[in-house]
Amino acid sequence: MIASRVLRSCALVVLAMLACQSASAQPGGDPSGTWLTESGSKVRVARCGSGYCGILASTTGSGLDVNNPDPALKTRKLVGVQILSTTSPTADGFEGTLYNPNDGKTYSGSMTPKGADHLAVSGCVLRVLCKSQTWTRVK
Repeated sequence: MIASRVLRSCALVVLAMLACQSASAQPGGDPSGTWLTESGSKVRVARCGSGYCGILASTTGSGLDVNNPDPALKTRKLVGVQILSTTSPTADGFEGTLYNPNDGKTYSGSMTPKGADHLAVSGCVLRVLCKSQTWTRVK
């Protein structure tokens, strides 16, 4: 009888720990949807494997990938280009890569939901020099 109570208690503790881990993976809820960047572009974020992908839905400026290091891609339209790929869940969001059309480079980065309507996105060089933006959900 005592062994059965201990077993039940252990099972409840394990279930509580799993529930806490699931809740902490997405503290701000599901980041799927359309987001307005600080520069005025819109990014459509959707589930992509075990993480999320972000595709440019609209841009400011010429709308062409003129800063891409690949000469063959300098004339492609930016709308429809995947700029965000987060595949590794973390305690508070996801890690992955970010493509910055303003300089044509891909950075290691992170995406962290900050409530239902804000998304912190950060791109880093050598994990030391980072630039961050807060994106706002488009309703």
